[in-house]
Amino acid sequence: MDRPLAVALVSLVLAFAPAAAAQGADPAAELKVLVEQAKTPEAKRAAVASALSLTDAEAKKFWPVYDAYQRKLDANNRQYSRLIEDVVMSGRPVSDAYAKALAKDLADVEDAEMRARKAMYSAVVKALPGRKAIRYLQIENKIQAAYHYEVANTFPLVR
Repeated sequence: MDRPLAVALVSLVLAFAPAAAAQGADPAAELKVLVEQAKTPEAKRAAVASALSLTDAEAKKFWPVYDAYQRKLDANNRQYSRLIEDVVMSGRPVSDAYAKALAKDLADVEDAEMRARKAMYSAVVKALPGRKAIRYLQIENKIQAAYHYEVANTFPLVR
């Protein structure tokens, strides 16, 4: 993400934080509801559609960006899960050489995810008005944070 866009996004988040706090928003409860709503790709799409209330013109620009990102994200998540499963399911000790190779593979997957996210951010900001763009980015970030938390919670520390 380029610096001006990052500064703008952080500014938006900081600008809306006091309003959210004043409304008594419970971020943990909000996240739990969002994750429950996004259990399947179809349900996630419906939750995003409901949260954004897109006009026909906005939808025509947004959904291709959304779909392309979800395909990349799904492929990345499958690759990440396979790497983790290989370690967990093997049931054998992890050698130093294998651990280094695993670290490189995991870094490659995370790098690919970041590149896809950066491209999606740029496209969403062009496709939607500012508030709807940041709302979608927040939704996507929260869902991905929950996914990464779940993976981290189930992946035991390598010994």
